[in-house]
Amino acid sequence: MILIVDDDPHICELIALYLNKEGFTTAEAHTGREALDMFAECAPKLVMLDIMLPGLDGYQVCAELRKTSRVPVIMLTARGETFDKVLGLELGADDYIVKPFEPKELVARVKAVLRRSETREAPARENENRIDLKNLSINQDTYTVTYYGADLSLPPKEFELLLFLAKHPNRVFTREQLLERIWGYEFPGDTRTVDVHIKRIRGKMPNDDPWGIKTVWGVGYKFVV
Repeated sequence: MILIVDDDPHICELIALYLNKEGFTTAEAHTGREALDMFAECAPKLVMLDIMLPGLDGYQVCAELRKTSRVPVIMLTARGETFDKVLGLELGADDYIVKPFEPKELVARVKAVLRRSETREAPARENENRIDLKNLSINQDTYTVTYYGADLSLPPKEFELLLFLAKHPNRVFTREQLLERIWGYEFPGDTRTVDVHIKRIRGKMPNDDPWGIKTVWGVGYKFVV
């Protein structure tokens, strides 16, 4: 999901139209405070943030987001001065688009920032087929999961589901996307299959760890690191 923040509802609708055509889901906010509230509620994977907002401006919102999150931020504004661009980037923005913008450029920048973000957020690994987190090790070569030093017994689909989510930390996937990725297009089940497998995985990892599979209500699941 991409959160679009602009005090002009028409600009939000226009950006949402471009992104929806590319397969992205979107949410909208029109003030700085509303943006922070929706960010906490929706857990978007990218924020498009206008600078000129009522109440908290875009710079203040970006600074607040960077206190707790590395989710990519694209600043969106009518200002084009170098100082404004530098300030936004120094506060933690990942890119800067000046209005008016070309739809193709906007979409291309969004995709480029998301690609860089996925690479940046990949968890530390000993090799490409192993993920090591605190009290958790997932080994794709041996299809094993070690939790607090003990081997867990996970059937293949539970293992593949956990591995896929852990390989894409902090990214939200819908149940339909997980069905496609783990079970394939021809799988005859429904989205409740995903819920059942997530519940089983959680039941085998009962401790309060700094990572885990989180439910994003109304959307799907993500592996929080």
